[in-house]
Amino acid sequence: MYAITGITGKVGGALARSLLADKRNVRAVLRDRAKAAQWQAQGCEIAVADMDDAASLAAAFKGAAGVFILPPSEFDPEPGFPEARRVIDAVRAALIEARPGKVVCLSTIGADAPHENLLTQRTLMEQALDDIGLPVTFLRPGWFMENAAWDVAAARDEGVLYSFLQPADKPVAMVATKDVAGTAAALLLDDWHGTRVVELEGPARVSPNDLAMTFAAALGRAVRVEIVPRESWEPLFRAQGARNPLPRIRMLDGFNESWIEFQDRGRSAMKGTTALEAVIAQLVEAAKTSV
Repeated sequence: MYAITGITGKVGGALARSLLADKRNVRAVLRDRAKAAQWQAQGCEIAVADMDDAASLAAAFKGAAGVFILPPSEFDPEPGFPEARRVIDAVRAALIEARPGKVVCLSTIGADAPHENLLTQRTLMEQALDDIGLPVTFLRPGWFMENAAWDVAAARDEGVLYSFLQPADKPVAMVATKDVAGTAAALLLDDWHGTRVVELEGPARVSPNDLAMTFAAALGRAVRVEIVPRESWEPLFRAQGARNPLPRIRMLDGFNESWIEFQDRGRSAMKGTTALEAVIAQLVEAAKTSV
């Protein structure tokens, strides 16, 4: 049996469905029992646990052949990442108590970055789980292609892609959530000893120019890149409600300055098969139905 946290999200849900299709037993770890019905209907066991509650997590992980950890993302963390640390402490304690057969933890590109930034939350998780005496794989995907969902409206309505990634011709490691879920499923079914890191990106790196061209093809209209000046980021993020925008700003700096990168620039990274065109087409179609 495989215990899956974050099952109501895109990656966790796709991972669970992949395991179920392979006739594997799945335990859905949910914060809200009201969301259990759809997973029970698919044959899942149900466990209710908060990600910052070690006791309920340990009960959810007990007896599992493998556990998938999908830490919640905090996009506007308090200084020092106290929100992430509460989750990390609970997950570590739960895994030590429950002793599942193996652990796959969703981490990120940049978990080994030399400077503190928004992704440091995953660095802290990796450090905490490195010495728990269980087989642990940290899956480090690149930038999610689905982040482009935020760009659909401006590309469609204004013909503009406002880009924080810059310069416009700089390619970045990106990957589709479908490939992340598929890789996580394969890793959970694998056998290994100790701790390992698996890096994952898509079939080709993607620049803002590539994103704009792909949007143009999907929308049937011209789309140009407009770089968002760095000096405008902090007031812009604060106007959007951020109280502590520095970690997000430093994350963007890391991608733009290339200190958030895979260890050998992706030469040894696993490669997904889902093309950017397929993801953008899905995002554009989804936006039609949500209007």
